[in-house]
Amino acid sequence: MDQANAIEAFSALAHPSRLDAFRLLVRAGPKGLPAMEISRQLGAKPSTLSGHLSILKRAGVLTATRHQREIHYAANLANINELVQFLIADCCSGQLDDCKITLCP
Repeated sequence: MDQANAIEAFSALAHPSRLDAFRLLVRAGPKGLPAMEISRQLGAKPSTLSGHLSILKRAGVLTATRHQREIHYAANLANINELVQFLIADCCSGQLDDCKITLCP
């Protein structure tokens, strides 16, 4: 991951509603949730949430798949792992085994 992509991801996550949606989808796992269920669980207006989810998807922290009339969103854990790797690339002079950091598989 390069710096520009990392900044875009952090910018997308730097909003309370977007961070809440992202964390909900991390908890939901790889199957994710339909947009309306995300809206229900967060108590957010669907129209407002749609904009937030689009920003997160564009930044690469979420994926979206259409299932008939619904859009399912899921956390893009591969990209999040790259983001975390970018953050800790210089940790302990590059010796990640010395750092007590565990990443998602």
